[in-house]
Amino acid sequence: METAVETENKLKIADKVFNSRLIIGTGKYASFEQNRQALEISGAEMITVAVRRIELDKTKDSILNFIDPEKYTLLPNTAGCYSVKETVMTAQLAREAGLGNFVKVEVIGDEKTLFPDNEATLEASELLVKDGFHVLPYCSDDVVLCKKLEDIGCSAVMPLAAPIGSGLGIRNPYNIKLILEAVNVPVIVDAGVGTASDAGRAMELGVSGLLMNTAIAGAKDPLKMAQAMKLAVQSGRLAYEAGRIPKKLYATASSPIDGLIDV
Repeated sequence: METAVETENKLKIADKVFNSRLIIGTGKYASFEQNRQALEISGAEMITVAVRRIELDKTKDSILNFIDPEKYTLLPNTAGCYSVKETVMTAQLAREAGLGNFVKVEVIGDEKTLFPDNEATLEASELLVKDGFHVLPYCSDDVVLCKKLEDIGCSAVMPLAAPIGSGLGIRNPYNIKLILEAVNVPVIVDAGVGTASDAGRAMELGVSGLLMNTAIAGAKDPLKMAQAMKLAVQSGRLAYEAGRIPKKLYATASSPIDGLIDV
């Protein structure tokens, strides 16, 4: 049985505890089998699926047939939704299809940038929380919005690091830090990570976890990138917990000079 300290060192979202702080997606892989292998290599224990873009009927060719529900927690998402109504209906469809009570809420406000509609995200999230869902909303890196999402009962907040699929990395680390100070629920950076150094930098800020898809699926070798991201998330978290040295303008001797004997 785990101690309280051991549990605290893991990622806890609603009533679930995860050893891995990495969440990966489905889509853009060469095959469902490659997606399954990447998931296994990454060490992730939660995987997100776009409800409107996958086959929900397991008797047909579906990514759901490649995900062991005993091993992984499904995080259905409402990608492709542009209104509160279709977002709520999509989440309810996922639950009816047996995908569980977790949902990543996405309400897109701009088709070109895929930036979220913050007002609609807040409204849809509140409705789904009241309907018994564990809501993880994809949102902009807006401190006030994240506080409001926490206040209505969201199980985590998922501010973007950069536009979806852009690979630009953390564009505004200062806003992420402010969000971390403002809320008590897990902060999971979603969208924009491009490579392992981006993942490490995000984790060093102190975020609870990362969600990514394109960074792994779109790599020249997705399986190697899955492993790289696993290690980056682990090392970034360790560095955050260890506490980095302060930055200084001038050099500081690595070896102590006090007490040296004059010769």
